[in-house]
Amino acid sequence: MTYDCIIVGGGPAGLNAALVLGRARKSVLVIDAEEPRNRVTRHSHGFLTRDGITPHEFRRVAKEQIEAYPNVTFTTDTAISAGGADGDFSITTEKGTTYHSKKLLLAIGKRDLKLPIDGLAEVYGKSAFVCPYCDGWELRDQKLVVIVSHDKALHMAKTLSGWSRDFTICTNGDEKLTEQDREELNKHNISVFDTRISEIKSIGGMVESVHLEDGTMIPCTGIFFAPELGIGSDLPQLLDCESSEDGTIVVDKFGKTSVPGVYSAGDSATQMYQLIMAASMGSLAAVGINSELLAEAWEQSW
Repeated sequence: MTYDCIIVGGGPAGLNAALVLGRARKSVLVIDAEEPRNRVTRHSHGFLTRDGITPHEFRRVAKEQIEAYPNVTFTTDTAISAGGADGDFSITTEKGTTYHSKKLLLAIGKRDLKLPIDGLAEVYGKSAFVCPYCDGWELRDQKLVVIVSHDKALHMAKTLSGWSRDFTICTNGDEKLTEQDREELNKHNISVFDTRISEIKSIGGMVESVHLEDGTMIPCTGIFFAPELGIGSDLPQLLDCESSEDGTIVVDKFGKTSVPGVYSAGDSATQMYQLIMAASMGSLAAVGINSELLAEAWEQSW
């Protein structure tokens, strides 16, 4: 069977695309390993009607609703290779199955690279987060530590100030913060530590303090940090999709990549990492894919 579209990735982008394409009467296969990056998070926020939902429950409800469209199929597997061209793509999975489709949607997300600080993995998703818009409300007015590089320190400070004014910045050994930025932060009574972090102390995933290599101990009840991310799959490279330096796939407003017939949506195609953003990108990509399929069918029918 040749599907109209194979969607690689079953997060909010892939699921929303599957819903839109399913309702457009297109045959769709969703290949997903069911290991989402946000599985470490207890609750997801900022998505209207779903605020506070767990990542697992979000996916369960989404799949339950998509089941109303029998032309959408799910398989739990990992796509490891891709080939072909517009109209005849092939995807081979870890289990050794090869699938074919007219179009591809890469909703592969990003993956966390190794967390470089001792103790950070234990608090990630419990009391350490990456996005104030997603989790700032839960840490409002608390004593926080912000782990961020010099070039993002001032921006992060301004952003976080809407949720708490009691926070300390740790650049974790990055001493390139400009004097102008230091003065700006000092003017707002925000302390900056450049010494590398030796460890993060916590109990049951709840952070208690951040310890620096020079012996400094910073008490806190929450952390925000900027993670190092990599693209969630090698498929874009195998398909020769144009990407930015950090691996983000270059797309137009409908998710179309530089390769004809290949689309991308969600975290793999943006640096705006929010659940609702990923879902909306998936919807737009589905519209783009469906429009291409309809145009091709229209031309062939005459």
